Amino acid sequence: MNDLPPLPSPERLQELLFDAARMGRDDVIPALLRAGADIEGLDARNHSPLILASYNGQESTTALLLAEGARPDSETGNSALMGVAFKGYAAIARTLIAGGANVDYRNGAGQNAMMMAVLFNRTEILDLLIAAGADPHGRDAAGNTLASLAEAQGNDALAARFAESAGVDAARL
Repeated sequence: MNDLPPLPSPERLQELLFDAARMGRDDVIPALLRAGADIEGLDARNHSPLILASYNGQESTTALLLAEGARPDSETGNSALMGVAFKGYAAIARTLIAGGANVDYRNGAGQNAMMMAVLFNRTEILDLLIAAGADPHGRDAAGNTLASLAEAQGNDALAARFAESAGVDAARL
């Protein structure tokens, strides 16, 4: 006879994985995955464990989830790389890029990680993305460029940087 208590329900296992990812509980994540939690499961806001870990600054957990097979790009909206570009977590951005994240991934509004980085003046992230081959010339679904987004934020230096890289006269912005 087995004296072990029963495992939590599949729904509860998934909730525990989301919490563990968010809190950086690398010690319990492998056991939750072995017990049946889905590494690609989505919470109520369509966030995977990888997105939750990276957005909450959990560098080692991000690396662990990638090593366990988490896909670096989302199919449901913003990617983990977009979240860390917004937050400014350069080390986690490096981890995601090394893990195969698509540096040009776009969400439903046509936005990408570079656009998130421009909105919040995350120049280190921008430099990482460009070094990884990201395209600085795209537009989102509303027609915004990196230069126009920077200008809208009052960041004239960044607007000029991307206007020049696009071959546009910065004085015309």
